Amino acid sequence: MPVGRRVGGRRRQGLVLALALSMATGGCGTIHTVKKSILGGPLDPGEHLKGFIGGVVADEPLAALAAREVLATGGTAADAAVTLGFMLTVTLPSRASLGGGGACIAYRPGASSPGHGVPEAVLFTPRAPALTEGDRPASVPMMARGLYLLSARYGTKPFDTLILPARRAAATGFSISRALATDLAEVQRPLLADPAAAAVFAPGGRPLGEGSVLVQPDLAATLTQIDAVGVGDMYLGLLAQKLVQASAQAGGPFNLGDLRAAVPRLGEPIVVKAGDDQAAFLPPPADGGLGAAAAFLALERSGMVTQQLAELSVAAAADWRQHGTDPLKILQAPAVSGTLPALPASTSFAVLDRNGGAVACALTMENLFGTGRIAPGTGIVLGASPAIKPPALLTAAIAWNSNHDAFRAAVGASGQNGAALAGAVALGQAMVGDLPPRVPVPDPGRANAIGCPHYVPGDADSCHFYSDVRNAGLAAGGS
Repeated sequence: MPVGRRVGGRRRQGLVLALALSMATGGCGTIHTVKKSILGGPLDPGEHLKGFIGGVVADEPLAALAAREVLATGGTAADAAVTLGFMLTVTLPSRASLGGGGACIAYRPGASSPGHGVPEAVLFTPRAPALTEGDRPASVPMMARGLYLLSARYGTKPFDTLILPARRAAATGFSISRALATDLAEVQRPLLADPAAAAVFAPGGRPLGEGSVLVQPDLAATLTQIDAVGVGDMYLGLLAQKLVQASAQAGGPFNLGDLRAAVPRLGEPIVVKAGDDQAAFLPPPADGGLGAAAAFLALERSGMVTQQLAELSVAAAADWRQHGTDPLKILQAPAVSGTLPALPASTSFAVLDRNGGAVACALTMENLFGTGRIAPGTGIVLGASPAIKPPALLTAAIAWNSNHDAFRAAVGASGQNGAALAGAVALGQAMVGDLPPRVPVPDPGRANAIGCPHYVPGDADSCHFYSDVRNAGLAAGGS
């Protein structure tokens, strides 16, 4: 199958520079109606769209519902994705704290308009500090700036309104989902050895379980500071100074220079032909996209999910990590062997709006709960440094049709070493409308998928929304 990668120009470089300056200154099922706002108050029917609004699939239900509400009030897929990302930093900090990072792929129809009609990657993968020090080396926080870039490039709603659900959830509390409770149970002993983490996740001396109310006042204060002063304060201002001091106290120091340099970027996706459609995958350093693209092409040829396909997906990422080879060359002559060490956890989601705009993301802490420590006074769970932990296999993809100028499918995948294969298999299923899938993606992979075989704009009735039933997430889509 032919492969290709779009070439960026001066306009994109200028946009990234402008954004960098602005940052420096400032379970499976479909929910058809939501009776109350995720913020607690009743909805005003006059403010909400009628008919098809798109949908959300994610690993954590409250975050999915918050994102769906953004769609219901006319937000774009990017607006909803930003709200979802910030909500996950509150409701699933085991995999998506402000101390972590990730990558997204975004698409909006409109081939005749600049920046429209073709997918684009937003890369904010975790970075190591210039110096690796301390007993728990932490990554440099990338999440807030990454979500800001996504909002600035593809959003329409004011950025502060997109943070609001997360800020309120942290301040007033929320019922812990099965997803977070499971992660807490898995790492409770090392996590609760940190006094700051124990105060949040085991306030009575025992770890909180599913349905317990989790309140995070320090995190709420941090989100309020970001809301009031801007994302730049976390990287250059008073909040940055506070975070640097707190990171040292938590045993994983980074400095102001590390924070200043933590700028996300726009990237060219890996694009492959899929019949009359095209599929765009996250590019390295989010190399789960490369592994997924290799497996997707092989699956298109053979039509069979095999152990060899799993090995191929891992070998492609391993090739890039070892040699830094051009991803297109890897796809044209894929490695037949190659292994990766045990990889860290991640989480994924996908969003579709009523106009066919879509975002698919994969987020990580490079370890469950990252370093296992909270930066004191900030409420931020610090991500683990990729200098001491192998990077997660971040996987997301979007399929679209250039002739129809329309969306067809979106997938976000997780599951450690199985994430890339999960993304490939789920994308193939979503494109033909096989959701829920007749055959689940192979373990340990997990996938969140949206498929509209007859395209959007076009036939919204053909759309299906699926959150992997082996997770504890939610598919919230429809009218």
